[in-house]
Amino acid sequence: MLNKVIIIGAGAAGLMAAVAAISNNCEVVIYDGNEKVGKKIYITGKGRCNLTNACDISEYFDNIVSNDKFLYSALYSFTNDDVIAFFNDNGCPIKVERGNRAFPRSDKSSDIIKTLERYLKSKGVKIVLNTKVESIVTSNGKACGVNLENGRVDSCERVILATGGMSYPATGSTGDGYRFAKELDIKVTPLRPSLVPLETKEVYISKLQGLSLRNVELKIYRHDKVIYSDFGEMLFTHFGVSGPLVLSASSVIGTVLEKGIELKATIDLKSALSYKKLEDRIIRDIDNNKNKEIKFLLSSLLPNKMVGCFLDMLNVDEHLKLNEFTKEMRGRLLELLKAFPFTITKLRGFKEAIITQGGIDVSEINPSTMESKKVKGLYFAGEVIDIDALTGGFNLQLAFSTGHLAGLSASDHN
Repeated sequence: MLNKVIIIGAGAAGLMAAVAAISNNCEVVIYDGNEKVGKKIYITGKGRCNLTNACDISEYFDNIVSNDKFLYSALYSFTNDDVIAFFNDNGCPIKVERGNRAFPRSDKSSDIIKTLERYLKSKGVKIVLNTKVESIVTSNGKACGVNLENGRVDSCERVILATGGMSYPATGSTGDGYRFAKELDIKVTPLRPSLVPLETKEVYISKLQGLSLRNVELKIYRHDKVIYSDFGEMLFTHFGVSGPLVLSASSVIGTVLEKGIELKATIDLKSALSYKKLEDRIIRDIDNNKNKEIKFLLSSLLPNKMVGCFLDMLNVDEHLKLNEFTKEMRGRLLELLKAFPFTITKLRGFKEAIITQGGIDVSEINPSTMESKKVKGLYFAGEVIDIDALTGGFNLQLAFSTGHLAGLSASDHN
């Protein structure tokens, strides 16, 4: 008799779990409440799908925020090279861009989904859409099926829970997986939105809405100690800040903000120049343009949208001549350019979060198999677990790796 594996969730982790399970000649059924598979994959990488990162697999652990050691077996048993090879071998060529980010050559996330769906259907995997699982059936401490919303019970030998987290609820991430786990007395750590924009206090930040900055350094402080620092791109919004730098910061500072603690932050707008080199440039510009107005100098140093903000913060008139620009004013300008200040008040919500931080406690899971230590025959994969990483393709790789390991383990006939 074939070993039957039921997978709850047709996202990245669930689909890759099915790829692995079918390789062991099992009967595989996937249930998902959505009308199509891979709904969240469609929107990743702004619709291009940054499916993994092609850096050396050992470097992954520096980019994992939560429970990196737990992921050792999963990442080494199905690496980023394996993910790229799977898609290349199945008609979806992959390219690698800046920062080792891997994308489908077509720049279409739909091609990643179509490849997985086509592969699974060719192998006889049954994908049942528009069908929600209500709970996991157990008998004598072992998973043995699922209760479906239509009242039917589908029996099996193993169940893989790959329901995703709470982020982007419009894609079907309703948090059901956490409820299933709690019903089975499996511990779930506190949940918070991550890789998410940040809200700020100052009115002048919202006035910069729409402005994008490149090659800047963001620093975030708690009690004058730097708790996050990185270079890259960011964006001002009507509520605060967003963009790659900010999203990565959110996964590091989320626990602090959740306690209601506000954090000071600064942006080095001229990160390529030392304080001294920048000062020399400003002095030179002033000496060469003494009869021009301060706006001339600021426009040469800043995006146009920031000029008015700097005039307010310097408390100077826009028509002030550069020959009247004092040493004290120059010092304040340098300070603002090298450490433009604002206050972070809180994380945005799950609706805007790329991933969920928190989830099924890794102490409840065997890291070598992804099987529950409490319920035999129940396996976990992807974002439903308390694992998360920075941006750059790392989170999808975690989903693929944990999914693949769960699928292999669940389909083992022993």
